[in-house]
Amino acid sequence: MSKKFALVVGASGEIGHTISYQLAEAGWSLYLHFASNEARIKRLLQDLEASYPEQEFMLIQADMRHAASVEILASAIFSIQSIVFAQGHSLYKGLEDTSLEEIHHLFQVHVEHPMFLVTQLTPKLRKNEHASIVFVGSIWGETGASYEVAYSAAKGAQHAFVKAYAKEVASQKITVNAVAPGFIDTKMNQHVELKVRQLLLEEIPAGVFGSAEDVANSVVFLVSGKANYITGQIIRVNGGWYI
Repeated sequence: MSKKFALVVGASGEIGHTISYQLAEAGWSLYLHFASNEARIKRLLQDLEASYPEQEFMLIQADMRHAASVEILASAIFSIQSIVFAQGHSLYKGLEDTSLEEIHHLFQVHVEHPMFLVTQLTPKLRKNEHASIVFVGSIWGETGASYEVAYSAAKGAQHAFVKAYAKEVASQKITVNAVAPGFIDTKMNQHVELKVRQLLLEEIPAGVFGSAEDVANSVVFLVSGKANYITGQIIRVNGGWYI
């Protein structure tokens, strides 16, 4: 059987890291993108190569804030069947305290440059019998969050892109979806105080915070051959929170 390749954008992040492990376990060869955490991504590469010697794993560095880096990233990709966007950063502050540069960076990393990368890679996706694009979105892209207004707006735009582009490429056998996590117990949420965490936990019907594994499980399903008729969807992974 020929190898199947996926690009994980943001593979050095906590969720991207877990997605990479689960994709590799499912038989995927991977392009592992990172922006700056070279030590972490190299450890991931070593672990994957040791565990799955028959698959291929390649590192690609690119700063998603810069269009030139996105072009370099796209040019490094050859055969590809799936793209997973797990990169990005949150921003916790009031809108009046948020600078234009901070807003710009959020939209560059979460919306503008991912869209640009998709334009570069769709011709390569189209060569497959089926292909897929998956974004790790956010619950705030649907409901919005105070003191994360700019981040919520960027994630909302990301979700809108998913719904629109899914229609554009559906006839080309390319699915486009997003996974929208609720409160996931990762380093990104470590700024939340213990008292606030407890209040949030009481609001979640499942009674527990989500894990990176919960998000990765949904992503792996969406890129599998079992999800070829699912497209344009925002899959909520939130334990029943905000449904």
